[in-house]
Amino acid sequence: RPGDPVNLERAAALGSRLGGHLVQGHVDGVGELISREPAEQWETVRFRLPASLSRYVVEKGSITIDGVSLTVAAVGADEFAVGLIPTTLKLTTLGAKGVGDPVNLEVDVLAKYVERLLGDRLTQADVRGVAANLGGVA
Repeated sequence: RPGDPVNLERAAALGSRLGGHLVQGHVDGVGELISREPAEQWETVRFRLPASLSRYVVEKGSITIDGVSLTVAAVGADEFAVGLIPTTLKLTTLGAKGVGDPVNLEVDVLAKYVERLLGDRLTQADVRGVAANLGGVA
């Protein structure tokens, strides 16, 4: 909404050292914060995500939540968790989010490229396999 704080980070300059995840700034879907578990060194925060995005989220992979690129700590069928350190909680909008709040999600663009490339190959291989079993050529 107008006036709400947002998370912004300067883009890496071409040729500069890349010390994080690749983030484009797109919104792939909207998730929901479902729990917060404070601990001594960090806070584990769980989010529900749309089923259409779950295939792109893997443990130790990256995900962007409200513009903040993070490492996935755990993955379930329709949810995932991240660990937020005190600095992230203090300097981003994620520290003020509550259970039930919506969040914008951007999944790893590399996962989307891999799916697209392997999807085409798998489809062609499946067609060849079926054709060979039927005695034809694809």
